[in-house]
Amino acid sequence: MGDVIEGELVARSEGPAAGEAETAIAFSFGDAEGVLDRRELLSYVECFRAGDWYEPPVSFDGLTRSFEMAPHHASAIRLKVNLLTKHFIPSRYLDRATFRRAALDYLVLGNLFLQRIDNLAGRPMRLEHSLARFTRCGVEEGRFFFVPGWKQSYEFPRDSVIHLQQEHPSQEIYGLPEYLSAIQAGLLNEAATLFRRRYYANGSHAGFILYLNGTDFGQTETDAIRKAMKDAKGPGNFKNLFLHIPGGKENGVKVIPIAEVAAKDEFTGIKNTSRDDMLAAHRVPPQLLGVVPMNNGGFGDVGKANDIFFANEIEPLQARLLEINDQLGAAAVAFSPYQPSTAVALAGS
Repeated sequence: MGDVIEGELVARSEGPAAGEAETAIAFSFGDAEGVLDRRELLSYVECFRAGDWYEPPVSFDGLTRSFEMAPHHASAIRLKVNLLTKHFIPSRYLDRATFRRAALDYLVLGNLFLQRIDNLAGRPMRLEHSLARFTRCGVEEGRFFFVPGWKQSYEFPRDSVIHLQQEHPSQEIYGLPEYLSAIQAGLLNEAATLFRRRYYANGSHAGFILYLNGTDFGQTETDAIRKAMKDAKGPGNFKNLFLHIPGGKENGVKVIPIAEVAAKDEFTGIKNTSRDDMLAAHRVPPQLLGVVPMNNGGFGDVGKANDIFFANEIEPLQARLLEINDQLGAAAVAFSPYQPSTAVALAGS
């Protein structure tokens, strides 16, 4: 049996009635809480027809929102964009700012769209960036549409859009980003951070049971303890509780932890494991993102890591982006050669 005091259930101990046996009662706290299951993000890779254009196989809105789901995910993409922009050589057709926006679209959404603006003679004059989030490939070849919202669409002039995509074995209409396999790791990283924030901001999680045993505690003392514990919730939580019992007996007060799993939920392990998955998907050395090593040996020479990363990752990306020139029929994209850190060091000495 129990009493309800100020919206709380307080257990009241009474002796068993005559002829009745004492029984143990167990109950659980809280109700089931629904969690958004995002597995559907990877469950389909087909493009359905929406009138005159095809919708992408994976929601571009979802990929855009997930760009900042975890710091290492966004930082790895920004690093690649910065290195590409650093070595990009502006041309009469494409300036640096337009290239940077297009490169970001290519790495985040796996697709890049540039509109060719022609002069009066019908020759290419410049390239303008079109947000890949809202750009759609038409059902008919050479047609592209800009669809920013419901019943809002604009058709580009026919054969005026350059489309570059990160290829996928299941797709030929749109590209898919290379980090798609690490999205679940990124969402887990985000969920762990949000859980930890709510855990500390709440401050009223049931961390233990305060068990009072003995005849030294009357209703006045019990109410005082309850009030002190209740005042420790919310802002300014994790306060210490002072308890003085004149003439108290040994083991009269016991603290029984019940939230050790919540307090030790392997937060660091989850963050590190999901981070490693994201870095593996992006193929970025951890020292280039400012990751602090967990051992005394560290990650090795950052200069050599940058040299290998640039040769194995950035230069292939540059080769892909040079395909813009093939579609345009003019040299709009060019990159300056990379100087390894060893050569820079020798030149400086």
